[in-house]
Parts: sequence; structure tokens; C-alpha cells
Amino acid sequence: MKLPADVGLLLAKRFASQHRDWLAATAADRHWPQVIALGLPTEQAALRQVEAVRAWAEAWRAWRGPGELRWTERRWKVLGTQSLPDTLTLHEPAQAAMWSGEHERWQRAAARFDLLTARWPALAGRLPRLFGVLADYADADFQRLLDLLAWLLAHPRSGLYPRQLPLAGIDSKWMEQRRGVLVDLLAALREAADQDADFYALSGLRRPPVQLRMRVLDARLRARLGGLGDVTAPVEELARLALPVSVVLIVENLQTGLALADLPGTVAFMGLGYGVDLLAQLPWIAPARGLYWGDIDTHGYAILQRARGHLPGLASVLMDQATLLRCAPLWTDEKVQHGAADLAALTVAESLVYRGLKEQRWRPNLRLEQERIDWDFAWTALSQAVQAAHPGGPAPR
Repeated sequence: MKLPADVGLLLAKRFASQHRDWLAATAADRHWPQVIALGLPTEQAALRQVEAVRAWAEAWRAWRGPGELRWTERRWKVLGTQSLPDTLTLHEPAQAAMWSGEHERWQRAAARFDLLTARWPALAGRLPRLFGVLADYADADFQRLLDLLAWLLAHPRSGLYPRQLPLAGIDSKWMEQRRGVLVDLLAALREAADQDADFYALSGLRRPPVQLRMRVLDARLRARLGGLGDVTAPVEELARLALPVSVVLIVENLQTGLALADLPGTVAFMGLGYGVDLLAQLPWIAPARGLYWGDIDTHGYAILQRARGHLPGLASVLMDQATLLRCAPLWTDEKVQHGAADLAALTVAESLVYRGLKEQRWRPNLRLEQERIDWDFAWTALSQAVQAAHPGGPAPR
């Protein structure tokens, strides 16, 4: 026998799993009406729990809520004629939403669905999976979304940067936080076949240039740049430099890169993180020897693996087990480890440390940030690595 509270739990589960389907429903949809059997007992079952049956029937007599409650009459030999609750019929999703405590969200989502599809029918098939956007966006953000979609459709090839848009409350940060939603909606409106289409291609906006920060650590190389030693520029412009470098040093953290002193024939790139792919666009660094110095944590090795996809000869510095154990008092925590159990592009020594981190060999979620390493020790090791990689230096071990 289902009490009103039991029906509420049942409908809460249905809402959680089916609300997107309900939003997409048509008048002839198979979801409605929904008939919920309340568990009408037989006389034998009722005789075993008379008080429970009485309480169950009274609970439904006292109930006031959405849906059509159907009662049925039973003529029993022992208990006589009884009027008992039989089924509850819900005719629309709004009634189920009321039962599950989601009525306000449902009403808002349904109203916004109707508004958007009336204006842009092509969105009808896409919006149900964006239920959270429809249900939970603040009114101001939803209006901004409408304004932005309308403007982009009216100006399909504007060529403007995001911050140039003449729309109140919309800037590049606002759009970045909602990029997935915008791509989803624009792909439907542009009838894009590729669901992974690029936001800038779909919107007609101009992509802000991707910039790299590079330090030139050799006076002769700086002379080729008018004396500049710390350069931040779009990657396309850096690609045209053609500097005759012999060593390319990649350091994971910005301040570590800023602390570097001069090293012969060397340029350093810093703060790239997983953006190391960008270095593949600089053809003049390909002949150089590459060195990578990152944090000793799982993501540091994952970045190293990614960088090796573009610079196959890349060697790591200060990312070995000896450095890790030497700096034990400086260990911190890596909040979320990289997902891979192993990384194929690592050397044997690097894999030993990576697997140790994944297996919690030394302690859970261990991390050694590169900037915590004693600088005198680090600089000595780094200088020796550059000397070994530089033409005329000792052969690398």
C-alpha cells in the first residue's frame, strides 16, 4: 500500500530520470497520463493489518494535492463494504513536479522552453538536455542569453571580439562560463552538422589571440629582438621569429621562469600547463634540444607526456625520485590526480615516480611544486642540464 509520502518519493525519482523527456513531450506523448496503483490490498491482506489499512485509507482521505484520485468499493465477507483508494492519475508533468518538490523549476523551464521554441523552432530538439539552464538561470542571465543569440543571428560574421559586443552585461568572461551552452544552441540554430563545432566559427566572433610568454636567456639572442628578454606575443607572431636557439626550456610555473638567469643559446617558455601543444606552432624550436621542468605530481608528468607528442626528444629535469625524496619536507597535496594509470611516453625513471604517485607509495596525493625546491640546488641541476644539451656540452646521460 502506497501512502502519499511513498508516491512523493516515487515521483521524485521519475522526475529526476525523466524530466528532460517530459519537456520534449507532445500532446500525444507516451508519458501521459501516468496512472499509479496505490496497492489495493485483498481482504486476506487487510485482515492481517487492519489498523495499517485504516491508516492508509485515512491518509488518502485527508490528502489534498495534484492528480485525480480514484476510489473503489470492495464488498468483503468479513470486513464488509469498504471504500478504498485505488489509483492516482497524473495528467501532465506539472502535477508530477508538484509531487516531487520541483514545481517552481519545472514551471520556469517549461515557460522558457515555450518562449525559445516559439522564437526559434530549431531549438526544440536541443533544449530538453539543457533543462538546468532553463530551470536555474537567473532572469538577468536568461535575458542576456536571448539577447546574445538574437544579436549573433543578426550578425553572423561580425568579426568582433567578445568584449566588443554592444550588449549590456555580456563580456568574454560571461561567455566563457557558458560556452558549452552557447555552442549547443548555436549549432542547432546554424544547423551545424558537427556537434563539436568551434564556438568562434559558430558565433562569427573573432578569436582572441593565444599568447605565449617567452624569456630569452642569451644576450646574443636578445640582440636579435632589440634587447627584449621577456616577450609576450600571439603564437602566430612568435612563429615568425626564427631565432637560432639551441635549447628550449619549458617550466611549468610562471615565477620559476621569471627567476631564471642567463643560459647559453636558451629560450624559456613558462606557465603553459596543458597548453604545451602551442609550441608545435613554432617551427624554429624543432631543431633545438628540449628540456621540461614541471611539478612532481601526476599532472606534471601528464603535461610532459603531452609535450613529447610535439617535441619527441624532450628531456625532463628535476622530476626524478631522488629530487622528490630529497625535498620530502616540502611536499604538498595534489587535489585531484590525473586519471591515467600509466603514461606511455615517459621514460623508465619517470614512470617509476608517476606510478608511485598513483599508487600512493610515499603518501596519499603527493605533490612537490617546482618552486618549493631550494633554488641553489635547482639552478645547479638546471644549468648542468642546459650545458649537457647545448652544442659542445657533455653528451647527455
